Amino acid sequence: MSPSRRIFLRAGAVVTGALAAGPLRALEALAETAEPIEALAAGNAGYGPLKWAGRDLELPDGFWYVRFGAAGDKMSNGKPTPTFHDGMAAFPGPGGTIRLVRNHEVDGQKGAFANNPYDRVAGGGTTNLVFDPKAARLVASYPSLAGTVRNCAGGVTPWGSWITCEETTVGLDHGYRMPHGYCFEVPAGATGPVKALPLKAMGRFIHEAVCVDPGSGIVYETEDRAAAGFYRFLPKTKQVLAAGGVLQMLAIKGWWKADLRRSQHPGAWLPASWVDIPDPDHRNAGHNPSEVYEQGLWRGGATFGRLEGCFWHNNGPWSGAWIVCTDGGDAGLGQVWWYDPVNTRIKLVYESRSAVALRHPDNVTVSPRGAVLLCEDGEGSRDRLKALSHGTLFDFARNRGSNGEFAGATWSPDGKWLFVNIQRPAATYAITGPWGRGPL
Repeated sequence: MSPSRRIFLRAGAVVTGALAAGPLRALEALAETAEPIEALAAGNAGYGPLKWAGRDLELPDGFWYVRFGAAGDKMSNGKPTPTFHDGMAAFPGPGGTIRLVRNHEVDGQKGAFANNPYDRVAGGGTTNLVFDPKAARLVASYPSLAGTVRNCAGGVTPWGSWITCEETTVGLDHGYRMPHGYCFEVPAGATGPVKALPLKAMGRFIHEAVCVDPGSGIVYETEDRAAAGFYRFLPKTKQVLAAGGVLQMLAIKGWWKADLRRSQHPGAWLPASWVDIPDPDHRNAGHNPSEVYEQGLWRGGATFGRLEGCFWHNNGPWSGAWIVCTDGGDAGLGQVWWYDPVNTRIKLVYESRSAVALRHPDNVTVSPRGAVLLCEDGEGSRDRLKALSHGTLFDFARNRGSNGEFAGATWSPDGKWLFVNIQRPAATYAITGPWGRGPL
């Protein structure tokens, strides 16, 4: 028996009896295999090998895509679409359409791309798109937030909006007209630039992504730095983030200033607690991007390595937050963590040991059928969409030739379309096909 076959069979034995428990236990089973895992997903979990599907993507046989909303394409107002597409979310729209809210990670003083900007010299923001799944085409697109900087990722809210996050703390001393480093809320139904209101109580730091617990209304936030914190925002008024609240950073009970970037063991629960951030909008944050992190660290908070993707998955007793460390782990190739809010604990459920298996995961989402999807941000033309289900990782898509990362993966409300961005050259893709052939 070949080594690959032995690894696959052993992994199958590990996950027997755990498949019905959802993706968390499946990923735990995968993490417990001690050998390299690149051979585990025989047949790409039922989808088959990747094949040429067009100029930009490789997909399994039977899947196809539509490319739209590229940088420079005219929006419904006649203005060009901004570039550097990143985080994104899908919402139900009128008449069976799908609404998308999409980030633009534009840096520098390039000038606002729409009216009503937060900062007239800043070139980032968001656009809202309307996609018709019956015709498989884009039918409208609008600027929805302008005048922000490096809108990297964000997160969907249960009340029909998108939280977009600035991945910087630049400000007036850097040539801008306003301080940056905040979260902003964008309604899914916006058809023009909304008033840009910085949610200052949620912190001024190098934001990446957020996710929202629909039950409590608590917002979880990640920070994209080499030494990063994992935060939660307790709003004063549920669903009204602008009303303020309390920002906290995760700590590990019994482990002062825990460093979780290296030497961690998948499968072990760590009891957590939360420490308050006294000044989430510190006046020195523009000069010291780690100001918020240091406030939490001084109170015993835990350190992660480049926290990026963050996604809330409702799965009964397994409801919680998936969070991704792009550079975490002993090999520096990435970690996937899961936070359990019911028992206030956190677990490393997978750590990559091989670039063939997983290389620098970034954005994360969960399909309507319960499989975890990870966007790689590694080597451009070799980046993949990696899926996890039933204890196996497998390739679902590959970037054929551009130098841009995958970002913003999100499923349509009915689960029939997967939307994803490639950042350079910037474009959005709608992918569909025989999903029932596998677990996505």
